[in-house]
Amino acid sequence: MVELSLAEPAVPADLCCPVAEGGAGCAAVAVEARTEALAAPALETRGLGVSFAGRPLLRGIDLRIEDRRVLALIGPSGAGKTTLLFCLNRMIELSPGLRRQGEVFLFGEPIARREADAVRREVGMLFQQPVIFPGGIADNVLFGLRHSGLAPRKSFPERLEKALAEAALWDEVKDRLSEPAASLSVGQQQRLCLARALAVEPRVLLLDEPTSALDPRSTDAIEERIREISRTRAIVLVTHSLGQARRVADEIACLDRRDGPEGPAGELFECGPCRERLERPLSRELARFLESERA
Repeated sequence: MVELSLAEPAVPADLCCPVAEGGAGCAAVAVEARTEALAAPALETRGLGVSFAGRPLLRGIDLRIEDRRVLALIGPSGAGKTTLLFCLNRMIELSPGLRRQGEVFLFGEPIARREADAVRREVGMLFQQPVIFPGGIADNVLFGLRHSGLAPRKSFPERLEKALAEAALWDEVKDRLSEPAASLSVGQQQRLCLARALAVEPRVLLLDEPTSALDPRSTDAIEERIREISRTRAIVLVTHSLGQARRVADEIACLDRRDGPEGPAGELFECGPCRERLERPLSRELARFLESERA
């Protein structure tokens, strides 16, 4: 579940300058520093790592995810792509035994300083399989709003229609909102889950192979939604489909496992413009992964 934060990113202390001590010149410096802070990436990781019982799973991940862009995470199975996603909204903390190192920033603010639930409301997630709650279609979409107190109840009908329309589902369900959500097709259920995340207006969306269980028609519908939603939000997409990455992603990042002093762990080997990197990979790891996918 996700939420729109109205808090403004903090300006780094060493860039601020009190106007009273320096007049207009310092005021200009403060404005420039504030502009830089507001232009912070949607998400950023610095030295991010994850371990379990002393065994590394991810190591040294430095990654920037710009606002209103789609970043596709690719790489072989077991490289740590889903684990990385779970770090970005603190869901990693729900897995006993997993330990995170390094820092994650949400629009310039360390997520470790925020309440975990607040972070998860701002950084929504769509899973590989649809997660449908008991109850009707409307109940599923409004679940986050009702349990978070983010909006007054009188706004629910408008938020419901907006979220379902943004997920391209409104026209299909507007006349049966009280029917069980489980009565929908799998493709519709996945779009329903997307609407549930969008209802609380996230700043970022994390998508973990959202079309792997869908037929081609439903996949097309989700991909169209990804392109449309990225006009207003950052999206991180885990996918094993290079075709999907080409169709929807602006940037691409490749994870693969590499040996280290404490054992093999997922590392970031390459990141850059999607089409350019898929056509001309710079690392052996990405080249090897692309070759294996084409075989």
